[in-house]
Amino acid sequence: MTPIKQQRHAIIAILLFLQTVNLMASQDINYIDTRDSGDRHASSGNEWRLITDQVMGGVSQGQLSPDTVDGQPCLHMQGDVSLENNGGFVQIGLDLSDEVLRDVQDYTGLVLEIYGNSEQYNVHLRTADIWLPWQSYRATFTATPQWEQIFLPFADFKPHRIGSELDVSRLERIGLVAIGRQFRADLCIGKIGFYRQ
Repeated sequence: MTPIKQQRHAIIAILLFLQTVNLMASQDINYIDTRDSGDRHASSGNEWRLITDQVMGGVSQGQLSPDTVDGQPCLHMQGDVSLENNGGFVQIGLDLSDEVLRDVQDYTGLVLEIYGNSEQYNVHLRTADIWLPWQSYRATFTATPQWEQIFLPFADFKPHRIGSELDVSRLERIGLVAIGRQFRADLCIGKIGFYRQ
């Protein structure tokens, strides 16, 4: 590679880096949970709860506990997802307070700090428009075995067994879910919030 091409590559790399820094700096985050409580309560006040398919006769098992992974405080969801008895999920859920939801429609989506076991997981959103337990608005992500910040725009959440599109002004609950296939769930959740650009 000639010196001129090397300089061009270096300049392009610097510009891409600066673009990423500017993007991150331009984001405004309203945190739901900063993981500074030391227990299962979110910093916004409500408590994260573990739910498995056992509520409908399934046999999946899970546990939820505060933890520290690679020096970062988190909630650690672990379990075994089983499809037996028409089951197939392990979930942690958080009811969202009015304070957290103030002006939520002005935000772009959800940001999560995640550490996992290279498996796919879902985020399920529930709104006041949902009545049945199997309905939700869903997005999927992969949790790698290193801390990552994942951005999930509200526009990417798809309705599941409900006819209407997501209306974030009616948001009530968020869930992180291991679902749909037999596998070992191992997911750490650090900070989580709404972001806008």
